Amino acid sequence: MTVSVTAKGQDTFEVMVTTQSTTTHLVTVSDAIHTKLTNKKISKEILLEKSFEFLLARELNTSILSQFKIEVVSQYFPNYVGAVGKW
Repeated sequence: MTVSVTAKGQDTFEVMVTTQSTTTHLVTVSDAIHTKLTNKKISKEILLEKSFEFLLARELNTSILSQFKIEVVSQYFPNYVGAVGKW
């Protein structure tokens, strides 16, 4: 499995996940959410890499939304915010 993150703008990133199939996801990470989740201790790119590792441990890449805001993850997985705090 590989996860690659490419910045498309200040807050918008393309995340490509390659497993048995390849999927592409457009994810928004605002400065406010980045600060709230990580206190800027890790970059937005690392946050996304780790977030996708978190998601892929729980579901197939083909089940991950193709476009979303990173804060949506905690609506599906309440333990996400706690996991981010450990990164």
